Amino acid sequence: MTADELESLLAAGEVQLLDVRSAEEYAGSAGYPCDPVQGHIPGAVNIDVSELAGAGTDVRALLAGHGVDTKGRIVCYCHSGSRSAFAAAALTNAGLRAENYEGSWHEWSRRVAE
Repeated sequence: MTADELESLLAAGEVQLLDVRSAEEYAGSAGYPCDPVQGHIPGAVNIDVSELAGAGTDVRALLAGHGVDTKGRIVCYCHSGSRSAFAAAALTNAGLRAENYEGSWHEWSRRVAE
């Protein structure tokens, strides 16, 4: 998925965005120096990937508790696509419609900085 595709899906309300980075990365108080800005993609819900990886985690209940519609299409992102790939796989294994935005914040932050 490209940034343009994601932007179109978000504008059309066709996906929910799940930021699986730490709360500090999401808030913009931490991040990577290679990114021109810190923060998150507007409209994203933040659930740290470690919560998804917890033993015995009920993924559907966790997402629902954060206001994520588990019946819709979910796009996961992180900084560079690795954590979000794990998250998308975990959600898919739980029977949800999930995919990874590989460009993640590393790519999106450049759009914000323009």
